[in-house]
Amino acid sequence: MNLLESLRIATTALRANKLRSALTALGIVVGVAAVVCMVSVGAGAQAEVSEKIRTLGANLLFVVPGAQSSGGVRLEAGTRPTLTEEDAAAIRRELTDVQVAAPLLSRSMPLVAGNRNWKTLVAGINTDYLVAREWQITAGRTFADSEMESGAKVAIVGSAIVEALFEGRDGIGETVRIGAAPFTVIGVLDKKGLGAANRSQDDVVFIPLSTAKSRVLGAVRGASRDAMDFIAVKVTDAAAMADVTGEIQMLLRQRHRVQRDEPDDFGIENPADVLNARGASAQILGILLTAVASVSLVVGGISIMNIMLVSVTERTREIGLRMAVGASRSDVRSQFLIESSLLALVGGVSGALLGAVAAVLIAWEAGWPVLISPQSIFVACGFAGLIGTTFGLYPAQRAARLDPIVALRFE
Repeated sequence: MNLLESLRIATTALRANKLRSALTALGIVVGVAAVVCMVSVGAGAQAEVSEKIRTLGANLLFVVPGAQSSGGVRLEAGTRPTLTEEDAAAIRRELTDVQVAAPLLSRSMPLVAGNRNWKTLVAGINTDYLVAREWQITAGRTFADSEMESGAKVAIVGSAIVEALFEGRDGIGETVRIGAAPFTVIGVLDKKGLGAANRSQDDVVFIPLSTAKSRVLGAVRGASRDAMDFIAVKVTDAAAMADVTGEIQMLLRQRHRVQRDEPDDFGIENPADVLNARGASAQILGILLTAVASVSLVVGGISIMNIMLVSVTERTREIGLRMAVGASRSDVRSQFLIESSLLALVGGVSGALLGAVAAVLIAWEAGWPVLISPQSIFVACGFAGLIGTTFGLYPAQRAARLDPIVALRFE
């Protein structure tokens, strides 16, 4: 008996009991759907983390101001203005593994261009900040040294600002008011998408740091115009990140005259570590949920074994008749293996489609990232087929070992 004939007989047998076959495959459907859905969510979270690290910039450290104490209670980081532009210059000058150290001063401010207005983050930077963040200019140019020194009223805007204020134009050479001061747009930033805090990185305006301190932002942090929001430090080599962190700590403690028994008046953060930890947590959760969902596959396999044993009992006379007219034991074994594998594969394909749909619905409803991988679908379906073959092996062996004479007498 050839494979096609065995497949035809197996299909006929399964269609004869449609409801029973559907209920038998249901465990496989649920298991595969859960596995595909969880793997897609986990892969999406990992891809999102990788993308955010890429847009953030490689080998990046953020030095943030320290925490202020009030009434014996330590407030959040950044409440104590302790970092200056000179600190950034010292880090770049004295540490050999530092490529750039870029200070930033920012505040949310209203923008006006023609009859349109928008409120966004206005940040004072120097050109090193764009190097640290690996941020490209898609139109126009970056700040000239003379503009940085003189405090010129020029601006580089994010792509979201262009869409909000300039009605499809690139905005180069146009005037936008930041507060009460007119600025000329000289550059447009490349798109970066959402950042680590799920805020658009493209909704930003950069102006020269000297301009921000003297004409626009002023003393954002306390009474001093020199206090910075943070310093972005780009390290030349990823292997040197830990060493540079220690060197920055020693240098700033010396510059800020922090006593040995006193805590740092600043903090050093590696955003990639935070993002990787978040991605690892999502991945571990996905693995645990996938492991739990895999139990459904095993339960489905047990259900297939149970139904195939029932089928062998019900079809004992049929088996005896087939053997009597020339079917070999291997033919009978193959038929029942094909039936169990077919049940599992149909359940696997249906479950994969259901899992993909569920993953898309989760992404749409909950805002979770998903990445539906064809490999995960093939693996889940292949695993379902393997379960069908494995759990169908015993019923198939039992059917093949029946004595034809005894089987023909079975009532």
